[in-house]
Amino acid sequence: MSAKSDDGVRLVRWPEEAALLERLRAERAPRLLLVRPPVPAPLVSDCEEDWVRLPADDGDVRARVQALAERSTRHRPAPQASPDGLLRFGEGWVALSPIEHRLAAVLAERFGEIVDNDILGRAARPDEPPSNGALRVHMTRLRRRLGALSLELRNVRGRGYVMGHAAQQE
Repeated sequence: MSAKSDDGVRLVRWPEEAALLERLRAERAPRLLLVRPPVPAPLVSDCEEDWVRLPADDGDVRARVQALAERSTRHRPAPQASPDGLLRFGEGWVALSPIEHRLAAVLAERFGEIVDNDILGRAARPDEPPSNGALRVHMTRLRRRLGALSLELRNVRGRGYVMGHAAQQE
């Protein structure tokens, strides 16, 4: 069984875990292949994959994992809020209420970044921003809809919210 780093990068023994590697590729999970001699180095052309020859220094492995996590985050596609009231991501979509759609559009535009509560409040209701409690209710409803797209909405206490990819399950 492969390990998972704190950065969400999966460590895969190559070629022993080839079936797991194919599954992780399909899920678009970032992965670091651990290659033992005398196995030849794998051909890697995906920004969400890298490899390291074992035995490797722990610092080298950590550096590869961190670089891979950052690279895969930058290259992963972001959801799109379409004019027809849908949020599209990958092959899926969810229908949103007008307020949810405006919130999702702002969050998708700044995918993976913290969006300030004030900005979200003005997006939800431009003429009269909702109270903090009402905004939390809207965000809770939006959070439920995002699960169907393997997206998550995280609260950064006192600052705002971040829309991102749902954590990969083992």
